[in-house]
Amino acid sequence: MSPLRLIARDELRLMLRNRVAVIAFALLVLLTLVAVATSWSHQRGVAELRARQQAAAEAAFDAQPDRHPHRVVHYGHFIFRPLGPLAAFDPGVDAFTGNSMFLEGHRQNSANFGDVRQSSLLVRFGQLTPAFVLQAVAPLLLIFLGFGVIARERERGTLQPLMLQGASRGQIVAGKLGALGLVALLAGLPAMLGFALIAGQPDALAAPMAVIALGYAAWLALWTVAIVLVSALVRRSRDALLALLAVWAVVVVLLPRVAPDIASAAYPLANRLQTDIAIARDLRGMGDSHNPDDPYFARFKQSVLARYGVTRIEDLPVNYKGLLALEGEKMTSSLFDRYAGESFAAQANQNALVSTIGMLSPAIGLRDLSMAAAGTDFTGHRRFLEQAEAYRYDLVQRLNRLQAEAVSYANDTAGDAGADRRKRVSGNHWQAMPEFKFRQPDGATLADAALPGLAVVLMWLGAVSILLFLATRRLGVR
Repeated sequence: MSPLRLIARDELRLMLRNRVAVIAFALLVLLTLVAVATSWSHQRGVAELRARQQAAAEAAFDAQPDRHPHRVVHYGHFIFRPLGPLAAFDPGVDAFTGNSMFLEGHRQNSANFGDVRQSSLLVRFGQLTPAFVLQAVAPLLLIFLGFGVIARERERGTLQPLMLQGASRGQIVAGKLGALGLVALLAGLPAMLGFALIAGQPDALAAPMAVIALGYAAWLALWTVAIVLVSALVRRSRDALLALLAVWAVVVVLLPRVAPDIASAAYPLANRLQTDIAIARDLRGMGDSHNPDDPYFARFKQSVLARYGVTRIEDLPVNYKGLLALEGEKMTSSLFDRYAGESFAAQANQNALVSTIGMLSPAIGLRDLSMAAAGTDFTGHRRFLEQAEAYRYDLVQRLNRLQAEAVSYANDTAGDAGADRRKRVSGNHWQAMPEFKFRQPDGATLADAALPGLAVVLMWLGAVSILLFLATRRLGVR
């Protein structure tokens, strides 16, 4: 048997004799299986709940009686964001951003009912998911199992005898690396098995799943190499353990927590109240359709009369109030889009700064990779908001057009006892309105979005591997 295999086998035997290590490994496997089961069950329950709520909202909207179209504009409609199959592995920002929206005319509402706002404060510390276990817990186990793989040999004085017996420096390091790498593989296997179960779903996409699997394999390989590197550089096992725990705390806990705060301070984001006040101020400056002397709508009125070749509103073949509603919604929506664009730009700058800080922490790169491939990152949330706004605008304008074409101006402005009934249109029109269908991105789009995070993890793996190669050449040199 080659020295490399003997060293690897001896290292594995030592790990098996360590009862604390064996118990810790068993607990990690159990924790991973629990995370897979609970995350899978939670996401299925969330998906079913949102589907039921969406069906109920559609039924309530379709069941409205005969009424004026503008009443339906203010009646509004609820829509819910469906989650992709990979959200069971990494739910990303879904618990924080909200999952439903109320759509109505003249307003662009935000998403609501995020789990963090409705659940215990423990949710703020992160959900128990396979992604969390692999990102935070698995490296900690590898540290406690491997911190002394080489430092222990130096402490016991067995490093030189190993070399005298014919084992080269490279074989010693490779044997230790192989033993710890096998443990890392076994530690990640339960999560990958759960990941494979997700792959069996009809909506699962191969490309993003491959990127996620590659990213987490590189992450565990990075920690395996880093642990052996630190153990080769220090003289005592205790020092190796302390150094590795410090690295874990900074890379996995501190930097991912501090980076968003730095980004928020660098690119402040206006809150909802500030945005609403700014929009109300701008709306007053754009024009008031209820003011007959308003310059903008006075010009709009003349353009409508000229287009139809009449001199009075009453002579128009369509309801002028419906045309006003169409124009007013067009104006307000353009304003909403501008403020939404500014908010998206600020958040994009924040995320870009966090990604830049992520060059110092591969944990940030891995997190970005995982959420991007699962479609649960900020881009996925923005995709939902943009599709929701497009649907809201189309729905409101359909109703405004219905007012212009199906309700006469005379009835719309009448005030007699029977006027309210004459203004109503058939409830069949609500059933003819299109339903909201969220368009999930294809696999290539999700995989491409995850590549920058993968590049960060691979870059760190390459850099640490080079350092280990250099440290190996000096192994045993006093």
